[in-house]
Amino acid sequence: MRDQFMTALKEAMKAGDKGRVAAVRLIQAAIKDKDIEARGAGKGQASDEEILGLMQKMIKQRQESASIYRANARPELAEIEEAEIAVIGSFMPKQLDETETKAAIAAAIAETGAAGMKDMGKVIALLRERFAGQMDFSKASGFVKAALSA
Repeated sequence: MRDQFMTALKEAMKAGDKGRVAAVRLIQAAIKDKDIEARGAGKGQASDEEILGLMQKMIKQRQESASIYRANARPELAEIEEAEIAVIGSFMPKQLDETETKAAIAAAIAETGAAGMKDMGKVIALLRERFAGQMDFSKASGFVKAALSA
């Protein structure tokens, strides 16, 4: 993934796309921070799964910022945030839709043998391992909770 970001940065610089250059640099800075944090904890570089999680977090932050800007009549700032969301999202794997998410949850429940709410952590851990970057886990946890309480 790191090579993908470097390639994207070079292409954006050659094309003179300042918005894309800035967004890719934001991603690289966040990854560098994550690597420094990991080194402090005695680990190596951040894994691709950790990078995907980081990028999901970045998207969520920008969505929140854009909605705040729109609510406060600052559409020009909201558009900047939305442009960054588009760039960050272009590096993310295809997101699972609701049907695919529920099917993945059902498979994870069957595989872990989860029987009740006390097993929710096992199911979420398995989903995070297999679908990092492909699933919105805030929504998925609601679906898991509903499936386990039924």
